[in-house]
Amino acid sequence: MINNVVLVGRMTRDADLRYTPSNVAVATFTLAVNRTFKSQNGEREADFINVVIWRQPAENLANWAKKGALIGITGRIQTRNYENQQGQRVYVTEVVADNFQMLESRAVREGNTAGSSFGANSFGSAPAASPASSEPAMPDFSRNDSPFGATSPMDISDDDLPF
Repeated sequence: MINNVVLVGRMTRDADLRYTPSNVAVATFTLAVNRTFKSQNGEREADFINVVIWRQPAENLANWAKKGALIGITGRIQTRNYENQQGQRVYVTEVVADNFQMLESRAVREGNTAGSSFGANSFGSAPAASPASSEPAMPDFSRNDSPFGATSPMDISDDDLPF
């Protein structure tokens, strides 16, 4: 059986870090994940997914990822149920994350793009407050410049080539 989940989204609030009676860290948070299509009125909708992460990754997430942070997680879907105080059966579906990855720097998230090559709207984040530009700023992946800087061409004779 396969139960793998990969999500990229923004945290809707700071993670709630707690410890079990046996001193195991557990953090819970909600991840807002944009849908790939727009609604009938042209607005992008999002799903709000409950996530649980355990042990050292939970402590790291609580320390480094704050509300609004763009993160990626990998994990699995888990369902559980319990009986509430009114005697009703409550069913819960959540993602249990194995690990997470921060996908943007703090400077980008806080709107300071001076030290970043990407704009504030990179990686599918919400558009800026300015209505004039609705497209996110994209990095320049053109091949015009040498990735090794300004270098002269290598002088290799045809006799030295293995083919």
